[in-house]
Amino acid sequence: MSRLAAGVVLVTAREPGLDPDDPTAPAGEDVGMTATAFLSVSLDPPLVMVSLREGSRMDDLLAEQPLWAVSVLAESQRHIAGRFAMKGRISDRLLFEDIPYVRGAASDAPLIGGALSTLECRTEQTVTAGDHTLVIGRVLTASLPSADGGPLTYFRGRYRGLG
Repeated sequence: MSRLAAGVVLVTAREPGLDPDDPTAPAGEDVGMTATAFLSVSLDPPLVMVSLREGSRMDDLLAEQPLWAVSVLAESQRHIAGRFAMKGRISDRLLFEDIPYVRGAASDAPLIGGALSTLECRTEQTVTAGDHTLVIGRVLTASLPSADGGPLTYFRGRYRGLG
């Protein structure tokens, strides 16, 4: 499959706080994950799908939290893709520290600044497929925050631009 070029996205979600009814309880944390297995499923209704490694932090979170977001990364955002794809990485809170983002109105998830497009989704269905979970989400909002540059792609084990 390394010979199949794929677009690169950052999937994000807001982990709920430990006790939403207690203002003194620790707040939730932002979680992010680089994905190359992301695609449009339907235009009516608008549905997308992302493939998550079973048992990953994002898989566990989206099993409980139905709201999530996707930022389609530009070729200038390789550092973001690499940062959120690291194994054994530091906490997600630190990974988001120096990345510009806004919170999605529908999902409260981070939407990455400079992304070619952003989507906010609500999980409609999950399908177990081997060692992955396919998460199908209804698109709640879509925006085009940046028209600059081309898409970031992944091909033969490396991040690349189209050119």
